[in-house]
Amino acid sequence: MIIERFSKTVIASGIFRFYVAIGFFGTSLFFLFNVHLFTPMEMVLGIIFVTIFLKTMSNVMLSLLILLFSLDNKKAELDFKYHTQKIDELISELTTSDSNNKNGNTAS
Repeated sequence: MIIERFSKTVIASGIFRFYVAIGFFGTSLFFLFNVHLFTPMEMVLGIIFVTIFLKTMSNVMLSLLILLFSLDNKKAELDFKYHTQKIDELISELTTSDSNNKNGNTAS
């Protein structure tokens, strides 16, 4: 659940699309400035292959982010909250039973 929400947030941010777009325009500019070295077919294929490569790399980066995303801190935080809540319940239960015992002793 946490990883799914994290990955959806990263994808929705558009950072990977921005990365691919910068690569596409960078490659286009490269071929534009070196037009005397390449044929039009080489330019088109170069732009297509570089764009596909960058899209692949962005997917690999997302996979690595998800793979290296640590849930240990979140688990420790949830355990701490659970134990804190349990301790608070036990203290309140002890306080009420203590209060009942005192009231029972004074009434007798």
